[in-house]
Amino acid sequence: MTPSYYVPRGGLPGQDELTTDRAVFTDAYAVLPRRTMTDIVTSYLPFWENTRLWVLARPLSGFAETFSQYLVEVARGGGSERPEADPDAEAVLFVVDGALRLTIDGTAHDLAPGGYAYLPPGAEWTLRNRRARPARFHWIRKAYQRVDGIDVPGAFVTNEDDVEPIAMPDTDGRWTTTRFVDVDDLRHDMHVNIVTLAPGASIPFPETHVMEHGLYVLAGKAMYLLNRDWVEVEAGDFMWLRAFCPQACYAGGSGPFRYLLYKDVNRHVPLRPLGR
Repeated sequence: MTPSYYVPRGGLPGQDELTTDRAVFTDAYAVLPRRTMTDIVTSYLPFWENTRLWVLARPLSGFAETFSQYLVEVARGGGSERPEADPDAEAVLFVVDGALRLTIDGTAHDLAPGGYAYLPPGAEWTLRNRRARPARFHWIRKAYQRVDGIDVPGAFVTNEDDVEPIAMPDTDGRWTTTRFVDVDDLRHDMHVNIVTLAPGASIPFPETHVMEHGLYVLAGKAMYLLNRDWVEVEAGDFMWLRAFCPQACYAGGSGPFRYLLYKDVNRHVPLRPLGR
């Protein structure tokens, strides 16, 4: 059974609440606590009806440059027949609440919570909420980096329920990764996985690597090392890490600590700005 996922509901903090929060933006990482995802920071997109979104990440020169991530809320009857304006953009959709009808190249797919879809650049797709209650999903976008002699991956749809988590070595299953794409499939230049740590489990060393990361906490809480700082995070928080930012964590609380993880993979390091 697919676990539940935290989703924001909007609104505004009360006038009697403290302004102080855990939000921080540094030259190595950013943390957007769930309390920051209020009505006044929502955005809207062309050709999307009855839809609003929180922009969690966008390319910024000198910071994280490869991806954008939206948390999208679609009301009854909402969606789009023209969702993507960039023909070079690939995408992953991950549903965290409600139900959506995704149509890819004329084939319809009904997505429930845990639903995952990969959409290659140039895919013909539409998305609709045909239910009474709102639906919410993550939309992660990246400019696909083509390689001569390697095919562009095809679209596919699955659900977290249908993917067996892989235990990390020497952890007795207390740290697992749900991988929706094979790591040796070089057609893919980004991975969007789910990382799960049991209460008390840890990432016991500072990971430091070239990948940029977006981490949305789906459930639980933890102490997370970001560069030199230990930061307390909980379900609904978003962490944004530039390349080489050290990271580690200790999971706390009574239930698993789980996050949706983006990272760029499987391509040479560009030696000049992309497109030149």
